[in-house]
Amino acid sequence: MNNDTKVLKLVRKTEAAAEALAEQPHEMAAPKPAPVPRPKPVQVPGAKPMHMVKGTAAKSKREHELDNKTLLEMYRTMYLSRRLDDKEIQLKGQNRIYFQISGAGHEAVLVAAGMALKPGYDWFYPYYRDRALCLQLGMTPLEQLLAAVGAEEDPNSHGRQMPSHWGHTKLNIVSQSSPTGTQLLQAVGCAEASYRIDLIEELKKRFKGFHADEVTYVSLGDGTSSEGEFWESLNTACNLKLPIVFLLEDNGYAISVPVEVQTAGGDVSKLIEDFPSLYVQRCDGTDPVESLEVMHQAVQYCRDRKGPSLVHAKVIRPYSHSLSDDERLYRSDEERATDAERDPVKKFGARLIDEGVIDQDGLQRIKDDIDREVAAAADQALGSAQPTVDTVTKFVFSPDVDPTSKEFDNEDRVELTGNPGTMVDLINRCLHTEMERDPRIIVFGEDVADCSREQYLETVKGKGGVFKVTANLQRKFGSARVFNSPLAEANIVGRAIGMATRGLKPVVEIQFFDYIWPAMHQIRNELALLRWRSGNEWKAPVVIRVPVGGYLKGGAVYHSQSGVSTFTQIPGLRVIYPSNALDANGLLRTAIRSDDPVMFLEHKHLYRQAYNKSQYPGPEFMIPFGKAKRVREGNDVSIITYGALVQRSLVASKQAERDGISVEVIDLRSLVPYDWNSIAESVKKTNRVIVAHEDSLSFGYGAEIAARISSELFEHLDAPVRRVCALDTFVAYAPVLEDAILPQIGDVARAIAEVKAY
Repeated sequence: MNNDTKVLKLVRKTEAAAEALAEQPHEMAAPKPAPVPRPKPVQVPGAKPMHMVKGTAAKSKREHELDNKTLLEMYRTMYLSRRLDDKEIQLKGQNRIYFQISGAGHEAVLVAAGMALKPGYDWFYPYYRDRALCLQLGMTPLEQLLAAVGAEEDPNSHGRQMPSHWGHTKLNIVSQSSPTGTQLLQAVGCAEASYRIDLIEELKKRFKGFHADEVTYVSLGDGTSSEGEFWESLNTACNLKLPIVFLLEDNGYAISVPVEVQTAGGDVSKLIEDFPSLYVQRCDGTDPVESLEVMHQAVQYCRDRKGPSLVHAKVIRPYSHSLSDDERLYRSDEERATDAERDPVKKFGARLIDEGVIDQDGLQRIKDDIDREVAAAADQALGSAQPTVDTVTKFVFSPDVDPTSKEFDNEDRVELTGNPGTMVDLINRCLHTEMERDPRIIVFGEDVADCSREQYLETVKGKGGVFKVTANLQRKFGSARVFNSPLAEANIVGRAIGMATRGLKPVVEIQFFDYIWPAMHQIRNELALLRWRSGNEWKAPVVIRVPVGGYLKGGAVYHSQSGVSTFTQIPGLRVIYPSNALDANGLLRTAIRSDDPVMFLEHKHLYRQAYNKSQYPGPEFMIPFGKAKRVREGNDVSIITYGALVQRSLVASKQAERDGISVEVIDLRSLVPYDWNSIAESVKKTNRVIVAHEDSLSFGYGAEIAARISSELFEHLDAPVRRVCALDTFVAYAPVLEDAILPQIGDVARAIAEVKAY
């Protein structure tokens, strides 16, 4: 018997057990109130009550007035959510869909959350259990089943993601991914966009879709609360008192790992009660009425701009984690039966009958009607068209703004004025002029502000970044647009994604390339993928500025890294690497005005070199991506390079000229995309080529260039492609070791001679 069949039998067994136990109401122990002052009670909306239903929570001790129609609509959405799960399980068993993960057991609190919030007004970052929330907000059964079959018309991802990875532009449900917890920092950034728009006068009239009392919703499971990004998100949300509601859906398990193994003390909300301004509430998440009141209060706390709120809802997971899991391997029959007693769909249906809201026949008619609706939606979804194969590369990058086009190229018409400036100077001037031009630009990162304590701004010189690249930006544009972040790289990038989703233009700094790795999840799985995975429904055109590279004399292991190939192989991410001040100014301006995520690498050794200075090119100067620059003409050997190896290659080429060797040097400037035409043209002319870069030799960026030259230009080569790169080790502190590890002028010069002599 295969695993899917086992799970199907388990589902049926669980349903049968739940039916048998539904007549034995099980009361959840009264949750301990959080020691946080409760906001003013919120009247639950609804028509004049036709019937009174008492809340079961000891915490509330109030009656909830909901009319019969509202109660039945709540039940209907809960049952619809469950039946969609069951239909997908059935379809998976028939091999008609390819994956299933359910929201069973979470329906009550999610319907309540949907009722407390406003679709298309508030903003939503759900996780994969949130089927019932999406239904309550307005997503249709057909739209959810279109995701299950991978249909082109699927509004969540157009067939690009697994089902239950929710996204819907009209409802403000931002495309979600599989990594648990990455949505939390993005949700904080989304809420922060609202906060900053309110502070920046130039933006208040410019932006549509912002509301003074809007709220951002984000949900997570108890397992996700173990992720560091959960704690980072709480820290920033509380520090800025952002209007964000965290819904912690605690079903007791992260796949097979129980909550007491995940969490010290087994109760996340107890651990976070002392976060300032965080309004913490707990509820029985299997009771929709109690959940509705708690969610209304949590939402209202945020609408009143008192700070963030967190609702800790105890729910159940009556089905296995997914159809790839069998919970019988790690959960006892007794434990599963106890959960079945609290099944929210069964329990609420029985309660409606007991309270006289509806009789058994009436409830059955609702079920039958929903069953027919789900069956019809499934038939329609199964008959829907699949995406065509020719669409697979669409939306890796923006279809609307092409930074490789002539629109971004005025390099040949540039007029230089003023005194020459360093790379730091011209990057700084670009940031100043672009922030003046576009009030959407937000600059933040570690130490980028002049002084976070504004009262000292008039008496101190100001920091402006560890390399002074962002100097005086805060002074000119204010602390709402230029500010310091916590020392947390994922926090920087995740928040930037959320802001960019709302239409702001974050230009953020990771202080050193060596420390970018905590943000890798956000960069690889979120930033670069958002547009593609949503089928162009969502985007996040963030610019990440990153000081990079060695040759520092003392930079050592953790201030000299330059592993750009880690990022150049990520589809959807532009990677730019200027070698001089003029190029840095023009390429950064293009990066800011483009519509894609851009990693802008700034070599620390090149920041203040005299040889790469330039006069100012003006506030409209741009260099398109994918356009290399021939920095030296030659006929015998071509060097394809970038970054710090450009100058070393030029010096080595001048030395080779004394020996009668004419060397051409091509500065790529842009690594993704790169200028293949310029490479090919040069190789066809010289018939000998060296690829030189600061990355290590094995698996470095040059391996791709060398392989393509060998593959596509083999007939033009008179010698093997040669690479000059760093050793396959790390950069050491002692200068003599650093010199031996990183490629030097002498290494390039020897390669020139050997390639010419071949």
